[in-house]
Amino acid sequence: MLPFETVVATHGPVVLRVCRAVVGPVDADDAWSETFLAALRAYPDLPEDANVQAWLVTIAHRKAVDVHRAAARRPVPTDSVPDVAATVPDENHALWSAVAALPDTQRLAVAYHHIGGLPHADVAALLGNSTTAARRACADGIATLRRTTTRSELL
Repeated sequence: MLPFETVVATHGPVVLRVCRAVVGPVDADDAWSETFLAALRAYPDLPEDANVQAWLVTIAHRKAVDVHRAAARRPVPTDSVPDVAATVPDENHALWSAVAALPDTQRLAVAYHHIGGLPHADVAALLGNSTTAARRACADGIATLRRTTTRSELL
């Protein structure tokens, strides 16, 4: 079994991209950290033939949902509403904005399949629908991204 540090180095970027697609760039780091803390505890019991990336993406899905729910419950005190929303610098801001604008099912399907590398059957299990529905959500999400973003926006 690989050392856990190697697992983090190998799969960390994919897990971070999945977290960003699910909860957005502001809460992605928290979801990423929670994912690897949970994975560290369970890693010794992971079977040798397990698909580590799929296992981590599944944990990331659950932790991202937890972070999203926690953020929704957290009050945000303020004296006044800012004129401009805070932005997180990102080299592909147009792409992340387009992904965030997708309907939830499409956004999650694209994140889990195209960013996380899960097969459609695993995406369907995470989303609670059929493999055909997961495949369709992925295809529709990618088609929308192609329609709404241009190559020049992404470069």
